Amino acid sequence: MNKILLLLVLFFSLGLGAQEILFITKEEVLTRVRKNNNTIQMSKQDVLMAKGDFDQTNAVLFPNVGISHTAIATTNPLMAFGSKLNQGILTQEDFNPNLLNNPSQIEDYATRIEVQQPLLNLDGLYQRKAAKSKLNAIELQSVRTQEFIDLEVDKAYMQLQLAYKTVEVLEKAKESALENKRIAENNFSQGYLQKSDVLAVEVRATEIQNQLQYARSNIQNVSNYLSVLMDDSSYPVLQPSDSLNVDSGAVSPDNVPEDRADIKAMELKSKAYHQVYRADRMSFLPRLNAFGTYELHDDEIFQGDTDGYLFGAELKWNLFEGSKRFGKAKKSKAEYEKSRLKLHQYKAENQVELNRAKRMLEDAKNNLLLAKLAMEQSQESLRIRTNRFEQGLEKTTDLLFAETQYAQKQLEYYTMIFNHNYALAYVQFLSKGQIK
Repeated sequence: MNKILLLLVLFFSLGLGAQEILFITKEEVLTRVRKNNNTIQMSKQDVLMAKGDFDQTNAVLFPNVGISHTAIATTNPLMAFGSKLNQGILTQEDFNPNLLNNPSQIEDYATRIEVQQPLLNLDGLYQRKAAKSKLNAIELQSVRTQEFIDLEVDKAYMQLQLAYKTVEVLEKAKESALENKRIAENNFSQGYLQKSDVLAVEVRATEIQNQLQYARSNIQNVSNYLSVLMDDSSYPVLQPSDSLNVDSGAVSPDNVPEDRADIKAMELKSKAYHQVYRADRMSFLPRLNAFGTYELHDDEIFQGDTDGYLFGAELKWNLFEGSKRFGKAKKSKAEYEKSRLKLHQYKAENQVELNRAKRMLEDAKNNLLLAKLAMEQSQESLRIRTNRFEQGLEKTTDLLFAETQYAQKQLEYYTMIFNHNYALAYVQFLSKGQIK
């Protein structure tokens, strides 16, 4: 049994020591996560995509300018006559009916610059406003995504602290178990204990070593998760620079703040749907656009011996498109009404969640006090039983029970600290408004 314990200790010491151990603070983790986290980076790309959609709506305000160069060769009477006219080479002979009806092939090279400028496009303006509201909403969603990742970092970092506390408690329990084993073996050699008592102490030591195995594996698991959050492919074994202590942060107001990033984002989304609905209604109105062209013509490529321009304005009113526009307006109105209902439902659900989180925090505070009291009582009970056992006045089973209970109460106490701190962080997350 002694050889087995020695091999287990050596194995786990080498297993954990073979990997790099990196001391890190929560601030360092947060800095690296905010810089490298893939979820945050994807949310930033969503913002850029929405910015691209919004930039496309500039077409409602700015002109559309195009340039082209066309080369033709024709014997078509109308085209031949017009090409000569554009090139400024028309003569009296060209009015001969035979030449008009049967012209020779003529070549025309035309450079054309065309400008279209929207003047009045009300539905386009409201589409632009909708795109702007959508952009602002996605920017706020990106902010909320980062806040959620920050909460995940808090949770994972506290889990890492708890994992190291668990290892610390179990290592102390192992030391006590080995010392009790030494005492039990001495008492057995002097005839004060039976062999079954010694075996019970050895079983307890083996159990603690097995628990240490899982605790150390949990350190690696949590370290790997933090590495994923930081996008660190080296996967070192992380160790927090500070210990797990009770967080005494301030408790937030009772209501979900109206300026919370995700709440404001949903309001802006609903506003965007309203702007789309108004745009669909404005599509029934006429559009006014200005246009102009400037042309250069020649019978040689890329020359332009003659030029001419044309400009004007067009008032266009598409009176009826079947029932397409009516159906589109009905759909956009329904989408707007649905977004309002979703916003109302989301606020109600988050208020309920905040109320539940506050109750969870109060329960965690009460459990923390009880766990601390139970740990102190079990510690005193173990001290008394250990003294009596060393004097041969206590049963081995009673000592093992007190030892096991004290270790459990320690682990429960540190677990309650984790539960309290996470409950507080979660309440602060749910009630986090925007900085003015």
